Amino acid sequence: MRRRLAVGALLAIAAAVLAQRGRFGGGGFPRNDDDETPLPRHEAEFHFIRVEYTDLPQFHRRFGYSSRDGMGSGWWLVDWPNADNHFTTGVERLTRIDTGDPRHLRLTDPHLFDYPWIYATQAGWWDLSDAEVACLREYLLRGGYLVVDDFWGPDPTQWEVFRRTMERVLPGKPITDVALSDSVMHVVYSIEQKDLTFIPGSRHLRRGYDGSVQVVQPAGTQPAWRAISDDKDHIVVAVNYNTDIGDAWEFADVPYYPEKMTALAYRYGINYIVYSMTH
Repeated sequence: MRRRLAVGALLAIAAAVLAQRGRFGGGGFPRNDDDETPLPRHEAEFHFIRVEYTDLPQFHRRFGYSSRDGMGSGWWLVDWPNADNHFTTGVERLTRIDTGDPRHLRLTDPHLFDYPWIYATQAGWWDLSDAEVACLREYLLRGGYLVVDDFWGPDPTQWEVFRRTMERVLPGKPITDVALSDSVMHVVYSIEQKDLTFIPGSRHLRRGYDGSVQVVQPAGTQPAWRAISDDKDHIVVAVNYNTDIGDAWEFADVPYYPEKMTALAYRYGINYIVYSMTH
């Protein structure tokens, strides 16, 4: 898969982050107003691609709400479609990247190689088959970029599930902390030491006695921004551990969710996208 170049030079960054719903409804095809015929999909430079996967049986997520506007079973669709829609609209507003509708694919779908950037949530519960592992390895070695998000300690179970899976995907490639000097931290927005902070899920918010919203970080956890690199020292997997940028995107239109956390999540996400398209 060829990397798309020179997108970063066209960026036009807005002053404030988006705080409204996306325009793609419940995550399906946009429709004509006067009939039920799906409109043709617009093939764009960037589509938010969410990875579908099967849960480990012992941790299977049963059918329920994935967000306010989505329902289904499996950990892969947590925050879908709201997070995907909001972040997509933010990318469209905050950059000049040609942006299309969000989509979701299994790792074995041959269309996966049409997209430079994919996202997987709750990767501490996934159960990738040998075929999925092989496809993900090929995708990453051909220049693809994976973002994993919203999996947690301090119990080591989720981390170990993810670590062992990535050892199968990219044997011998260590998972390391991202240095603040790395270009992924500065390709569009400059990420500083103060930004290596806990981005809460909605479940981590509490209403104070004075009506203020307080962020309560889970006991024993420390947010970590990690990565796996290829042989050329290019990051191919971004690892958001003990933090939840997906919820920050999902709740971008909710007044009680801290705006500065949504703004930070957008900065991380856009940096990842532009890095994936230019490195």
